[in-house]
Amino acid sequence: MTMQAPAAPDEGPSTSEELLTVPQVMARLQLGRSTVYDLLRTRQLASITLGRARRIPAHALTDFIRTRLDQEAAA
Repeated sequence: MTMQAPAAPDEGPSTSEELLTVPQVMARLQLGRSTVYDLLRTRQLASITLGRARRIPAHALTDFIRTRLDQEAAA
């Protein structure tokens, strides 16, 4: 009897390509909807619009957090 390697699971988009919804960003940052939309409106958090849907690239959220941490460290 021969052993076969398990089939690789379907991998979703990589983190750099993952697009998050506003509710997902709200949950990750533990912020309210209006605060997240304020971050988007003031371009502190980058996003794209697909039709009527707003999506935030995962790397944009990571960049936002890193920038805020750097600002806090400098203060």
